[in-house]
This record gives sequence, C-alpha cells and structure tokens, in this order.
Amino acid sequence: MRARIVPAAAGPRWLATGWRLFRAAPLGWLAATLGYWFVMSVLSVVPALGSAVAVLLVPAFSVGFMALARAAERGAPLEPRLLLDGLRQAPREQLVLGALYLLALAAVLGASAAADGGMLARWVLGGRRPPAEALDAGALFAAAGVAALAYLPVMLAFWFAPPLAAWHSIGAVKALFFSLAACLMNWRALLAYGLLVAAATLVAPLLLLNLLSLASAGAAALGGPLLAALVVLMLPVLFASFYASYRDVFGYHLPQ
Repeated sequence: MRARIVPAAAGPRWLATGWRLFRAAPLGWLAATLGYWFVMSVLSVVPALGSAVAVLLVPAFSVGFMALARAAERGAPLEPRLLLDGLRQAPREQLVLGALYLLALAAVLGASAAADGGMLARWVLGGRRPPAEALDAGALFAAAGVAALAYLPVMLAFWFAPPLAAWHSIGAVKALFFSLAACLMNWRALLAYGLLVAAATLVAPLLLLNLLSLASAGAAALGGPLLAALVVLMLPVLFASFYASYRDVFGYHLPQ
C-alpha cells in the first residue's frame, strides 16, 4: 500500500471538497449525522458499558461516513444503510480498531492524570464538571495540553485506518501503521487543514458570540441556538472532508 504526498494546499481543498459534497445532498447528510449523534448519545447514557461500546463503534461509523461521501461524489443517493458500511465490510477489523482506539483513549486520559490528579479524566468519563472549590484551572489546562499531545499520534494513526481496513483488506495493525506513515508524509497538508478547521470551528464561533453579546441581550440569547446549528452543519462537512483527504492520499486505489 502506497500513499501519495500531496502539497500543503491540499489541506484547505479537503475542507472545500467536504463542503461541496455536503451541498450535493444536505438533507441526507444531516439525517445521517443526527442519526449517528442520536445512537452515540443513547449508548453513552447506558450505565457501565455504554460509553465503551460507543467508542468501539467509532471506526466502523467513520467508514460509513466515508461511504456516504463516496456516494455523494458519484451523485448516488445517500441511503441510510451506507452508514453501516463499516460493519458490513471487514467488521472484525473495525471492532479490533475500535478496541485499540478505546485503549488509546484510556492511555491518553491516564497521561493527563499525571498533570491534574485525574480531574480531566473524571470530567470526561463522568460528564460532570468538577465543583468550583475543587477546580484547579492551571492543572486542568496542563492536563488538557498533555492530553492533546498524547492524542496527536492516536489521531494520525486512526485517520486513514478504518477505510484502509474496510476497503483494502488490510489488517487493523497494518492499517494503523500505513495511516500514521501517510499522515507523517503529508504533515504540511494536515497542518494547513487543521489550522483552517480550528479557525472555522473555534475562532469563528467565538467571534460570533462576542459580536452577539456586544449587540444586545436579545442577540446574545441567540448564541446557543446558532452554535448548535453551526455544529450540526460543520459535522457532515468535516466527515466528508476526511473522505477527501483519503481520496487524495490513497485515491489511486479507490474502490469502485
């Protein structure tokens, strides 16, 4: 399996392609995204094993969104069954990837605990913010920084691994290796992509909230609904842009 090296300009192009693929079938994308969100939310509230099962299914669902993007690119209808494409093609490898992803996330949270005594880990796992009297902002920011650095190689290893395992009959461990190598080879494009995504998902919403708060109290009240709408719109665009990156780097092996 060979990966192509693409220029830095490919990164912004991935996001633009994601937007184009979203516009090709916005209702289908929104239905799939909300369905995925609903399934993950339901699983996450199941006591004990719910969150673990949700994480196990992340690679398989990522293949599903890749399949939706491939269908949108070909002008085909976005059928709901495509979201389960990862569980139909190499389901064992997808579940192995899910198990490895779960272990990797546990290791990331474990590393962050060294900085804040486990405050961030308990917040993430329990879903509850620490009480104000127990909140150490400095330690929490340090833990977030450690977690971000620890998660970076995990993200790169899993970037292309699910579609490689599903569409190219590659074992889970080999898929992780090829994904990590391909990402390191294309770090410039990924950096450009990451900066643009950060601007679109972090900087722009913060500016919007600040402008609304300066306008009036009534306008500020619209901030929450507008942010929710932005998230709903951005998620399918990001999912489609992941496919665009895969197609650019491994596209000459693109399955029919």
